[in-house]
Amino acid sequence: MLDELKRFIRVILANRQAAFGFYVLLVLIGFAVFGEWLIGDLPADYANRLQGPSWNHWLGTDFTGRDTLYQFILGTKDVIMIAACAGFFSILIGVLVGIFSGYIGGIVDKILMLITNVVLTIPSFPVLMALSLVISAGNVLAFGFLLAIWNWAGLARSIRSQVMTLRNSDYILASQMLGMSNKYIVFQDIFPSIVPFIVINFVLIMRASVLASVGLMLLGLAPFKGEHWGIMLNLAMTKTGAMFGSSAWIYLLTPIVGIVIFQSSCFMFAKGLEDAFNPRIRSEMNG
Repeated sequence: MLDELKRFIRVILANRQAAFGFYVLLVLIGFAVFGEWLIGDLPADYANRLQGPSWNHWLGTDFTGRDTLYQFILGTKDVIMIAACAGFFSILIGVLVGIFSGYIGGIVDKILMLITNVVLTIPSFPVLMALSLVISAGNVLAFGFLLAIWNWAGLARSIRSQVMTLRNSDYILASQMLGMSNKYIVFQDIFPSIVPFIVINFVLIMRASVLASVGLMLLGLAPFKGEHWGIMLNLAMTKTGAMFGSSAWIYLLTPIVGIVIFQSSCFMFAKGLEDAFNPRIRSEMNG
């Protein structure tokens, strides 16, 4: 098991772009895990509000005198946690719908695909805006579930297609002839075959969820309590006048750069995962 994990990581690190994305994500996860412990609370210091970069404040301060870099680091925790929760709930719903629809078929397949198609045809962000006014997304789990409501449909259709292909494969037919239960076939034969696809989509859904969460917070539609890059953007535009040429431009730019870095890193890392799950590439690396 350990040797297999080492080979898996070796394939990812062999791709320079994937390795870069992997290391950047590790740094951001480190911020999320240790940032609050290292920084602690950030009290307001109005005597030093809207300061430019300096030795004491590398990215300056906001309109309350709080360090911009420290806010960015603290916000990483909420960004990653919300994205991870959205990815988890999206994967859970998408996998269940896709497997049941593809394996059982018949009327179950028709009903589930009808619901899936409805979700796919409705623009996601306007719906999220409306749902955010109804559902109180004041914590990480609630916010993650809100984002997942409209993120699972594409994954469900893809998994359904894979399951329908696997359903007619020789080893599935052999399990059925041996009298294996549907539970055994689904979890022992089908599910392991789609795990690589699920892992890659988890990273990509996290990537999309960050943009959605930032968008809702930027518009002030998410009553979220805590630090988040979207809250920083909202405050930069509503409290500091950064959009009108004030000295707070770096406070506005910091979360934007963070979002770009996170998005790019997720994309690069997903590419590395795709290579790592490819048997041909892994065999070449082992050779």
